[in-house]
Amino acid sequence: MERRDFLKAGAMLGMGGAVPGIVFAQGQDKRKGYGNLLILVELKGGNDGLNTVVPYTSAQYYALRPRIAIKREQVLQLDDRYGLHPSLQAMMPLWQAGELSVVQGLSYPQPNLSHFRSIEIWDTASRSDQYLREGWLTRAFAARPVPPSFGADGVIIGSADLGPLDGGARAVALANPDAFLNEAKLAMPSHAMGNATLAHVLKVEADIVKAADGLRPKSGKFAFQTHFPDGGFGNSIKAAMQVVAAPGHGGADVAVVCLSLGSFDTHTNQQGTQANLLRQLGEGMASLKSALTELGRWNDTLIVTYSEFGRRPRENLNNGTDHGTAAAHFVAGGRVKGGLAGQGPVLERLDGGGNLDPSVDFRSLYATVLERWWGMDSQSVLAGRFAPLDLIKA
Repeated sequence: MERRDFLKAGAMLGMGGAVPGIVFAQGQDKRKGYGNLLILVELKGGNDGLNTVVPYTSAQYYALRPRIAIKREQVLQLDDRYGLHPSLQAMMPLWQAGELSVVQGLSYPQPNLSHFRSIEIWDTASRSDQYLREGWLTRAFAARPVPPSFGADGVIIGSADLGPLDGGARAVALANPDAFLNEAKLAMPSHAMGNATLAHVLKVEADIVKAADGLRPKSGKFAFQTHFPDGGFGNSIKAAMQVVAAPGHGGADVAVVCLSLGSFDTHTNQQGTQANLLRQLGEGMASLKSALTELGRWNDTLIVTYSEFGRRPRENLNNGTDHGTAAAHFVAGGRVKGGLAGQGPVLERLDGGGNLDPSVDFRSLYATVLERWWGMDSQSVLAGRFAPLDLIKA
């Protein structure tokens, strides 16, 4: 069986309960580096950037969206042209503290509007006509392995999809955060004994236990004063912060934590769905800052959101939006240069499909992480030169 097939089989086990909530992908030994933590937040389904970062002075915005546009008086103003969706109120203190950057116009040339293919492009940092087997973080860790003291290269919480860590990274996927925090036992299903694929996966049981157990605090959970939001996303953040706290309580460190929220695939009745999800995002980001500050990690943590695509500027007939191209995303942290980056949407000049032209290649965002956050060469990882963005303080 090829490694990618093996990883996918493992991911299915994590989802199905044969290995409760945990998937392990073996990779190379780690050496040194990665003193700075990266937290990725995937907005699954394709978040609508125009109603997230609102061009509230644009008459064309309101003409394209007569029913679902965010009213000017409701916008949380960032400057005299752009503002946040009102459900992101909890993120405004980050903006006011200069710890939130809003990167507008993120996409890539010849964008693909399929969920599956476009997130694969983002996860692997490929061209739209290129198919790569490894996630972009997997290639980064192959180029410069993380320290041997780390429990894993990265941890995915709330999902069994390895995403940017697919294809060989030492990654632990915790589909059930509560089970991970409370116990590490693995169950071998009775039907596994006659199944070659399952038997192959279960051969790494000892490695799974070792890696997952290394990420668990040994001397009890950290007693956070932070209030974590209710619901699945809040529970994932709570589990993530216990993983980050583990090194101070007998556990091991990680270089990357991956979280996800969704679905943002708002083809119908977008207003209520997106408002609820953005409220969770805003409250989640606020709780991340609070918890990381308690741990003394806020200044060495970078939080980055991403999504497979944005939505079309013109609303559809179902009070929603269809698959689009460019969108805004957030970068937050104690060493982030707050402000607006990239170029705002030019709604008067759409492409032939009625979509926005991208102003920033998403691989420039990745180059920022690789070069400015981890101090490594991005060109070999991204198979090309993409200029880093000026988002991080020296």
